[in-house]
Formats: sequence, C-alpha cells, structure tokens
Amino acid sequence: MPRHHTKDKGDLGVAKVHADLAAKGFTILFPATEHAPFDLVAYEAGKFTRLQVKFRSMRAGALTVKFRSSWADRAGTHSTPIDKTSIDAVAIYCPDTDQCYYVDPLAHGSSVTLRTVPSRNGQQAGVLDAVAYRELPPAGSRSS
Repeated sequence: MPRHHTKDKGDLGVAKVHADLAAKGFTILFPATEHAPFDLVAYEAGKFTRLQVKFRSMRAGALTVKFRSSWADRAGTHSTPIDKTSIDAVAIYCPDTDQCYYVDPLAHGSSVTLRTVPSRNGQQAGVLDAVAYRELPPAGSRSS
C-alpha cells in the first residue's frame, strides 16, 4: 500500500508537539477517534487545552496557517473553515526550525502568519515574531 505523504507529515507534527508539551510539563491526552476537531489535549494544573496540530514549512521566512480543514474523497477536494470554538489553540510544527508554535485562533482572522526570520525590508509593524509563540497560551485565557 502506498504511503500517504500528507498523513506522514501530520503524524510527525503531532509527535513533535506531543514531545514539546511533555518536555514543558504537560500531560498529553489523545482522542479515541480521528473525527474529533482536535488532535490532542494538553493537561496541566486542572486545566485542559484542546489543540489542532498543523505541519508547516517556512516560505520566505514565515509560517502561514489558514484556519481551514481540508479533505479529499471521490467527489473531489473539499475545504471548510474550522470551528474556532471547538479548539483552544493551534499548534504549528515547523521542520525548518524544528520548533513548535502555539496560537489562539480566536485572536486572528481566517489565518495567521508568523515570521521565523526578519523580513528583508525590515518591516516590523504588524509582524508576528514566531519566537513569541513558543509557549502554549494558559488555559482559560482565550480571546472572545
């Protein structure tokens, strides 16, 4: 059976986020189904944080994540916006930096772009530095 490259990248992203959060002291829980809106749950100090994991490579020194779910079936490729209320954070694993970044999807529009290297033109206004997103936002601190 041929390997599913996209699935392999997703599995690697989940493994890297699992390891990153475990190293930070979280207990990690996994859903018993692939149909949950989240890939894992981080637990610490009586608080649960539901995370959807994305694998993203850098493009032009940045990581961009669209808050959408995509799938393919015999009728074609489909895409739909994620339900931002069904998760607490999006975890982004970047193989180029071998780092995980964590964003609250409610704090952003339909996507987020994190700069992993400074822009060539030196722009800083409106730029989100990826280093500032290395920690999981505290549970219960969601934007509304």
